[in-house]
Amino acid sequence: MDARIEAYNDKMQKAYDYLLSDYQTIRAGRANPHVLDKIKVSYYGTPTPIQQVGNISVPEARMIQIAPWEKSLIKEIEKAILASDIGITPSNDGAVIRLVFPELTEDRRKELAKEIKKKGEDAKVAIRNIRRDGNEAFKKLTKEDVSEDEVKDLEDQLQKQTDKFIKDIDAAVEEKTKDIMKV
Repeated sequence: MDARIEAYNDKMQKAYDYLLSDYQTIRAGRANPHVLDKIKVSYYGTPTPIQQVGNISVPEARMIQIAPWEKSLIKEIEKAILASDIGITPSNDGAVIRLVFPELTEDRRKELAKEIKKKGEDAKVAIRNIRRDGNEAFKKLTKEDVSEDEVKDLEDQLQKQTDKFIKDIDAAVEEKTKDIMKV
């Protein structure tokens, strides 16, 4: 692959990877420790990911258990979870924090499916913007002794990459929607 195409391919890959990591934080009625990925706890005044202040496990299909390494962190972790947008109230027994995931209602599933589709559309827009930036950069190459045929070739390669990522995004949207709608 041409080095000039490679740079844009890498940007498209990052946009696609971001979408996938974003999808992991959407809960599907089952306990998924990734819903905690974006939550930070104040640990000695420093915002720290929950994964770095305790052990996270999934003892049951719809429960996440967090065992902080320091008992004094229980209140901080609870506060961070309540302040987040995961919509689950933590409970603790003095040693561990439990998050019990309720079954998703049909309405909530439909809401999440819309959210998934919107995130997919946003990712497609990002991919298309990268393609546009690439095409503009390639057009400028004609002023630098690069033939029009070569520029056309680069644009075609970039379009093929764009089509591939758009197809991948569509597949990811469909898969996550299916996952959410499964009862």
